[in-house]
Amino acid sequence: MAQKFDVHIIGCGSALPTRRHLPSCQVVDVRDKLLLLDCGEGAQLAWRTTGLNWQRITHIFLTHAHGDHVFGLPGFLSTMGLLGRKSPLYLHGPASLKDYVEYSKAHFFDDISYEIHFEIVDTTKHQCIFEDRSMEVWSLPLKHRIPCCGYLIKEKPELPHIRKEMIDFYEIPIWAINNIKAGADWKTPTGEVIPHTRLTTPAEPARAYAYCSDTMPVQEMATWCEGVNLMYHEGTYADSESQLAEKYFHSTARQAASIAQAAKVKQLVIGHFSSRYDNENILFKEAQEVFENTILAHEGLKITL
Repeated sequence: MAQKFDVHIIGCGSALPTRRHLPSCQVVDVRDKLLLLDCGEGAQLAWRTTGLNWQRITHIFLTHAHGDHVFGLPGFLSTMGLLGRKSPLYLHGPASLKDYVEYSKAHFFDDISYEIHFEIVDTTKHQCIFEDRSMEVWSLPLKHRIPCCGYLIKEKPELPHIRKEMIDFYEIPIWAINNIKAGADWKTPTGEVIPHTRLTTPAEPARAYAYCSDTMPVQEMATWCEGVNLMYHEGTYADSESQLAEKYFHSTARQAASIAQAAKVKQLVIGHFSSRYDNENILFKEAQEVFENTILAHEGLKITL
């Protein structure tokens, strides 16, 4: 059974909060480790509807220094302190956000009991910026009005599963199991060599999630995100507002779908909706005309990879 890899949509609107949508914020749950992607206004109130534990957040990844992606951050960090957080928290984002974080800490919650570490992300490079035993996070250079990057969260491949009946049949000792999983064959006491491929079954394929907001279409995304299980791509405008999309360095829903199609992703979820739309059916329709397996983001949506 595959381990947990869930995406929770906290907010999927654009710059202007509405009664229907909050600004950008997501939580990605990878094997019970929580990653926060952006932190727009109202994030901590909306978070409470998820039932997730605040203290399980280990890293926060910020795309850029526009208010609809970071105005909720000072309150979020302060509340963690009020709840008694002790473990360090790591923030990743463009250099322009470091002063904002330090100013907020100095003026609003300088007495918190946990450490905040800010790691600057080079928004011009596609590179691994964080990894642990179970995952990697890669930066995705985006094309916006200011330095901006998305994030690609990749599960590390697991070792093959060893077949229990083979352990019993060949009386394989415990000390040899990990070696066999890693590719070693097993030699019986009589000298017979049993290939590791006969002793194991393949692990589940590694999964990946791409978060792309805010940006004009970036053609390299088709290579960087090829075959990912899920892509979130901003689809701020409909075709009729394509001039606005170009002016403000955003994408239309159709453009988002074209990127997903080129990257051969398994599923696309569009978001960062302009407040001009009373509903997003027009965006959904235009995206689906290009990439059928498209869904609309909405607050409270949980997607399991």
